[in-house]
Amino acid sequence: MTLLVLVSTVSFTVDKHYCLGRVIDTALFAHAEGCGMEMEANDKEGCCKNTQEVVEGQDELKMSVWEDLDFPSQQFLVAYTYTLPSRFEPLAKKAVPFQNYKPPLLVVDIQLLDAVFLI
Repeated sequence: MTLLVLVSTVSFTVDKHYCLGRVIDTALFAHAEGCGMEMEANDKEGCCKNTQEVVEGQDELKMSVWEDLDFPSQQFLVAYTYTLPSRFEPLAKKAVPFQNYKPPLLVVDIQLLDAVFLI
């Protein structure tokens, strides 16, 4: 969040140097270097040109939106932020007391022996 506020309030300049329609150099916070070809004074078009784009940052920041919310919305936000961390707690593992025991071996099928069938 701090990085977002910092980036939105900082103003910066992007300098670009074009030669024959291609970007030769781009610079942030500095002047772009030329391609080595000097622009002649009598040539009005020229093969090179420099552009400068200025990105303005915000001048005023609104520090809090809490006052803009009505009371039920404030209550909801407080309750939500209070209960949110409990949603990410791991569930307690239940102890299985018979985990290390093997089931007994079946010698005979008792249902067949007693002739008891579920219908």
